[in-house]
Amino acid sequence: MKNKSYIGVSFIILIFGIIFIPRIIERIKNGTVVQGDRIDAISNHKNSDTGLIVVGPVPKFELIDQNNTSISNKDYNGKVYVVEFFFSTCPSICPVMNKNMVDIQNEFFGNPNFGIVSITIDPENDTPKVLKEHADALGVKSANWHFLTGDKKYIYDIANKGFNLYAGENSKANGGFEHSGLFALIDKKGNIRCQKDEFGNPTLYYDGLEKKGIKTITADIKKLLNE
Repeated sequence: MKNKSYIGVSFIILIFGIIFIPRIIERIKNGTVVQGDRIDAISNHKNSDTGLIVVGPVPKFELIDQNNTSISNKDYNGKVYVVEFFFSTCPSICPVMNKNMVDIQNEFFGNPNFGIVSITIDPENDTPKVLKEHADALGVKSANWHFLTGDKKYIYDIANKGFNLYAGENSKANGGFEHSGLFALIDKKGNIRCQKDEFGNPTLYYDGLEKKGIKTITADIKKLLNE
């Protein structure tokens, strides 16, 4: 019985060697021996001459803007743009985000290849009329800055499943909603772009609350506009 066990183990080792050893040797040659599926997914993000990582395609969306016009991601083809999630009655981080977004707008005002998308997470209150008033109060003057509203579930799917930028209702939260204070940067080809952290991993998004984050995304917008 022991001989049969040894034969069985030897057979398994032989099969392993035939199948996997050539792959390991090939990975050693290519310098990728430590890579698994998750690491491969990160390392396969492409860098352009800008040094910015291509994270992946922007989630598809189609919503109604402050002028009652249907706007989709296709309307931004050929443009560099920034995406945020907010709501007009937000008493906490939204005013800061919106102010910083106005600063970004002013930096690139007049450039037809730049735009902004602000998607409300409170569509029941934020009708096109409300969003129009909100945009006017902020000092929005860019024709390429659209405040979008629509079906709540559809919007939450775009935020949570599409961008992975958290948005949700919470009666205990200030204003009744919770959401991320991050901005997403999209290139002319419809790809989400970002920098790398000190370990070489994608940062994915930009801080929409701190001046450092606004300075960084502004510099990267300029890179993508020249790409």
